[in-house]
Amino acid sequence: MRASIAAARAWTKSIEAQFTSETLGAFVERRCAELGDRPVLNVFDRGETLTYAKLERLTNRMGHALRELGVRKGDRVAVMCPNRVEYPTLWLALAKIGAVHVPVNTRYTPREIAYVAGDSGAKLLMFEPAHAEGSAAALSPLQAPPVALPLDGGPESFVARAAKAPETSCRDETVVPGDLLNIQYTSGTTGFPKGCRLSHEYWMILGFVAEHWDAERPTRLLTAQPFFYMDPQWHLVKTMRLGATLFMAPGLSATRFAGWVKTHRIEWCQFPILMTRQPEAPDDGTTALKQVATFGWDPATCRDFRRRFGALAREGFGMTEIGLGTWMRPECDDMFDSGAVGFDAPFRETTIRDETGAPVPPGGRGELWVRGRGLFDGYWNKPEANADAFRAGGWFRTGDLFESDADGCLWLVGRLKDMIRRSSENIAAREVEAVVREMPEVEDCAAVPVPDPLRGEEVKIFVQRKAGVAAVNLPPEAILAHCRTRLAAFKVPRYYAFVDAFPRTVSNKIEKTKILPPGTDPLEGVWDSAIVRT
Repeated sequence: MRASIAAARAWTKSIEAQFTSETLGAFVERRCAELGDRPVLNVFDRGETLTYAKLERLTNRMGHALRELGVRKGDRVAVMCPNRVEYPTLWLALAKIGAVHVPVNTRYTPREIAYVAGDSGAKLLMFEPAHAEGSAAALSPLQAPPVALPLDGGPESFVARAAKAPETSCRDETVVPGDLLNIQYTSGTTGFPKGCRLSHEYWMILGFVAEHWDAERPTRLLTAQPFFYMDPQWHLVKTMRLGATLFMAPGLSATRFAGWVKTHRIEWCQFPILMTRQPEAPDDGTTALKQVATFGWDPATCRDFRRRFGALAREGFGMTEIGLGTWMRPECDDMFDSGAVGFDAPFRETTIRDETGAPVPPGGRGELWVRGRGLFDGYWNKPEANADAFRAGGWFRTGDLFESDADGCLWLVGRLKDMIRRSSENIAAREVEAVVREMPEVEDCAAVPVPDPLRGEEVKIFVQRKAGVAAVNLPPEAILAHCRTRLAAFKVPRYYAFVDAFPRTVSNKIEKTKILPPGTDPLEGVWDSAIVRT
């Protein structure tokens, strides 16, 4: 075991020397010239495909069209668009001319659109015609609103303008790797999100590391998240580094995901954990999957995935601010069901610190701090948030609770801000949730704190039963009994409630603050385990 860990860590350090710094625009120009007529994008539900050569021509036309609209290096362009071939192409065109991509969630309300457009100082808002009404309502209150332009739908639309633009190179050669490329607004669970400043180098390092994550080089990759989320963007860079084809789905679908993997003979994808909870099919073991990327899977899910699909779930830890912070290399595949998220990824150094900022020894718990080349450049227009997030020496505080062993292997325990303080004990909601999810009748769950006059806070668990599971087959008494055998007494939830479904962010995380409507009594209708029943 130690030999394989040492080999993995040595290999991780060795590949850093292989990285060549360049802008995303220069990278696209180079790869398209090298790969020509090889397919690069397949938006299969829309029947849209692109070769590398056609991608080069289309990004150039879009770049010239943007300049005709007055967009220059450093200008911010907000994009509100579903998954279609023009979206990734537009992102790459913005990279070529040195402009800044501001992704806008298509599910945003006018209030949220106005916040992102106003906070970023966007010069232009590009939107799908279906979002015209919401975009107009959002921009009207702004003192300096961006120019609103439909992506298509008429002679003045952006697609029509780009069709008339030249195909000659539009790349601005003054753009450098450290220049800003994205203001990526994170999907926060309370209040408005913060905009992460992501440079060209951020994306190029993330794509480079993702290329080297796998044991076998895939040729057919799948992305299913909306492109305004960060994952499809690095999936595209990874694909182009591999010289492969990226199949783009319309969006996450638990019932259709496995079918896409089978139909398109996908060899690599980022596999969402909720998709593993769909009913098994006889042909699950016949996919072309070589490996999948996963984040925070429990050991049982990893084992079941390997049994069911015949492929390994390769773990890592990442977030918008740091890209890929840790990874589990193929040399450590014997640890695939350890629950660990791996070791420091290339260009990343980690440390676990306590509340005072002092290092925590192996086996102890503390906050994960990360530093390295190509991290985000801080939050846009948020000096207070930056002061809180960064420490001397370039360390970024992730806000996540970790443990490590003597070999430097890392385990994610939970969010520091997702902790429940019961009497003198800190309880990680993630730990409680992992135990409840072990029950085969449970689809998903969320542990939250509720006020308690005696202990400060008590643990409440919201549970979603799997489809077809009747209440009589998963009563709260059964969950309580299960928790009591797997958790210390102070961690066992006192209160139990059931939901039909959870509100979720675009990245599929449960939005805990939205489970109950504002003003709702958190103890209304709950099952209280402290009440003696006869």
